[in-house]
Amino acid sequence: MSEESAVQKKKEESAVKEVLSWVITIALAVVAALFIKSFVIINANIPSGSMENTIMTGDRLFGNRLAYAKKEPERGDIIIFKFPDDEAENYVKRVIGLPGEKVEIRDAKVYINGSAEPLKEDYLKEEWTTSTGPYTFEVPEDSYLVLGDNRNNSWDARYWEHTYVAEDKILGKAVFRYFPIGEAGSLY
Repeated sequence: MSEESAVQKKKEESAVKEVLSWVITIALAVVAALFIKSFVIINANIPSGSMENTIMTGDRLFGNRLAYAKKEPERGDIIIFKFPDDEAENYVKRVIGLPGEKVEIRDAKVYINGSAEPLKEDYLKEEWTTSTGPYTFEVPEDSYLVLGDNRNNSWDARYWEHTYVAEDKILGKAVFRYFPIGEAGSLY
């Protein structure tokens, strides 16, 4: 083999190695992105005003899929979950009732386990005037009661056929609004 053909062969091998390194890098990036999307982060788009003023129509946010790996959802958490009446849809609402609790709604106030003091809900959009009760919910041991922050305009547990969100249908805890960019930031 001549010196010229040996140089040419090395150039070709080098080009193949370079292309192969790019293919491997891109493939690893795709696998990592799919892993993160499937097991770490969930993306949510907000199509309605049911969580105003906390989350607005058109907002986009990230949820942490691992938030409840070692702990249970807490009252006040904003969760992303499979809608109990149609699991093809994902919903975003606030946890109000925890497993095993009795939740009563009377005169636009929420009472937990017979408490004389209503739940403090400083996140509500406005004075609650629609579907203000009375409602009584007995939350099953493996489920949660969720309501929207905009109680006057929220399709939530008060209206659903399957009232409660089963623990295994919670996809993650909503943690960060990334759009619109001017409103980006933590939800807590």
